[in-house]
Amino acid sequence: MSIEKTTQKGSGLSKKGLDAGTVGLLGAVVIGVSCVAPAYTLTAALGPTVAEVGVQLPAIFLVGFIPMLLVAFGYRELNSAMPDSGTTFTWATRAFGPWVGWMGGWGLIAATVIVLSNLAAVAVDFFYLMLGQIFGNPAIADLTLNLPVNIATTLVFITLACYISYRGMETTKAVQYVLVTFQIIVLAWFAIAAFVHVANGTAFDATPISADWFNPFAVGSFSAFAAGVSLSIFIYWGWDVTLTMSEETRNPEKTPGRAGALTVVVIVVIYLTVALATLTFAGVGEGELGAGNPDNQESIFATLAGPVMGPFAILMSIAVLSSSAASLQSTFVSPARTLLAMGHYKALPKDYGRISPQYKSPSYATIAAAVAAAGFYVFTRLVSENALWDTITALGLMICFYYGITALACVWYFRAQAFSSARNILFRFLSPLLGGVILLVMFFKTATDSMDPAYGSGSELFGIGMVFILGVGVILLGAVLMLIWWRINPAFFRQEVILKGSAPKE
Repeated sequence: MSIEKTTQKGSGLSKKGLDAGTVGLLGAVVIGVSCVAPAYTLTAALGPTVAEVGVQLPAIFLVGFIPMLLVAFGYRELNSAMPDSGTTFTWATRAFGPWVGWMGGWGLIAATVIVLSNLAAVAVDFFYLMLGQIFGNPAIADLTLNLPVNIATTLVFITLACYISYRGMETTKAVQYVLVTFQIIVLAWFAIAAFVHVANGTAFDATPISADWFNPFAVGSFSAFAAGVSLSIFIYWGWDVTLTMSEETRNPEKTPGRAGALTVVVIVVIYLTVALATLTFAGVGEGELGAGNPDNQESIFATLAGPVMGPFAILMSIAVLSSSAASLQSTFVSPARTLLAMGHYKALPKDYGRISPQYKSPSYATIAAAVAAAGFYVFTRLVSENALWDTITALGLMICFYYGITALACVWYFRAQAFSSARNILFRFLSPLLGGVILLVMFFKTATDSMDPAYGSGSELFGIGMVFILGVGVILLGAVLMLIWWRINPAFFRQEVILKGSAPKE
């Protein structure tokens, strides 16, 4: 079924020449899980979240899961009506018009390009750590601290990931099946081994699992609760990659939406299992292996893998490496296909709308995303490592920004159908409305908090925190670029390509 047949006649939406029917439900879920990168995300996020909420870690993971699931329902409904690789950009344009649509697309592109550079950097760190463990030489692991070596290796990783993504979804699927399966096996191994240590009395700080761990109201303060939720929203981010593949999936009206919702559920199960295993084995104290020890919070698995997994601890290093490398590659899918759609619909130069004749993939857009990620990493790393990490922290602003826009686009687009059935009330009105409002509240809360220099590395400019300056600055940069393109080629903004509209009454 063509996209035009699934939307109102004359909407302006059309196919772009991608390789249709190459991804099924399983493949989409695997790529979705890969993009979220559970092994990498957990080792980086478990410690900081414990620092904020302690043993209520499982509760916060569940609270963060709720808006993601609510938004996923909205994504599913929009995709069923308009399966288009532009996702946020396309849907927000149809619902709210070209200006909001363009900024929604920019939010997605900016967030994914920034995280691409971070994923490459993490992959490089664990690459040299793995080599150091294999050869028993800690000096090899320290090579990542050598700036020229670090930058050169990071650029190699970005280039390899770009090459795999350029070759289309068949190659992407083959790589992701292997990498995702491996990291899930290692995470399951870690969790089972931790529970066995607790049962045998050999855990570091055996802490019985309590129902109170699942009570979000037991968190000490609202600030700690908000900080924890902000972190948990970030760790779920990436599932929406399944929707940007809509034109390449089988049954494009249903498969991407189902894959997105299923990905979120699979991820929450993984997160809760590993979180419970970590807490019950190590506790939240500040002892040598405690999850509350600040020295352990940058990479919790680097500390616990040895005591929990023994001689097989190196598998965890390989799992985090494969997780970040897999996510680096699968994350290219989202910005490339959003850029493709923006080029196709004349919201960007037409070159972005090119398709590789051989691989049926976004050729120019994929390379452009790689160049942007590489350039961003090199610039920020040369200027200041603090600037790099503050920008990563600012990702939460961009994530809440474009997810919130998309969720509310669902509510507005289906407004004529919202109360025509119980199903529509739940999935086309209530769920996306609640999800969108929660995320936009988190956007403004995070923006306010990040004005404090203590929110991040401590860097500031005129007394304003660098996280706020970078996060809001990236969004404003998008507004400037949008105005420039409006002056150069206003066709998209005059609604000569995509028409603003809504779903007809049922």
